[in-house]
Amino acid sequence: FTPDFLEFFKELAANTHKEWFDENRKRYEKEVKDPFKRFVGDVIDEVKKYEPELLIAPKDAIFRINRDIRFAKDKTPYKTNVSALISPKGRKNHSYAAHYFELSPEHIGIYGGMYGGSTQEVSAMRTHLSNHMAEYEKLTKDKNFKKHFPEGVQGEAQKRVPKELKDQAEKYPVLLNKQFYYHASLEPELVYSDKLLPTMMEYYKASHDLKTFFRQPYD
Repeated sequence: FTPDFLEFFKELAANTHKEWFDENRKRYEKEVKDPFKRFVGDVIDEVKKYEPELLIAPKDAIFRINRDIRFAKDKTPYKTNVSALISPKGRKNHSYAAHYFELSPEHIGIYGGMYGGSTQEVSAMRTHLSNHMAEYEKLTKDKNFKKHFPEGVQGEAQKRVPKELKDQAEKYPVLLNKQFYYHASLEPELVYSDKLLPTMMEYYKASHDLKTFFRQPYD
């Protein structure tokens, strides 16, 4: 990435309209889109060493810079970051635990886990957790995981769960969750360092076992 990578997004934030973007489209493709595509390809190649079933191309992982404004309060047409979701199921499946990252002038965001799912999928995850809580506790208390994701597993929660989980949920509030994800935030300047890819993989490896655990109900 060149210095113009983050500068593009800083300028875009102040000019979030189609006219400016069209004027800077070639710049976007050269300084942002193409380098990010190559980087995502490098990440995929590294992740394949741990997930041989990851038979995807960068286009299957990268999200569009255009925002979906149909139901959004914020009607600005463009995102001020680039992002990708690394999963054998591709970027459109948010229920299958994955590795997600975004690069922006504010931060490098690294996320993982299950971000969304149907009622049936959430129920399957809760049942899985309920039946394997000791393993879940071990994974989330792992020193390397806690070092990289000190806030642990997070997510939107419900006030009630099925009665068969009620007593257990009092001891393990994670059973109330509808989402099961973890995240970390790094300095944006890392984008320009040759340590970017090794650091990305460091966080990937720290959470790999928990991600695998979250995939088990759906494999």
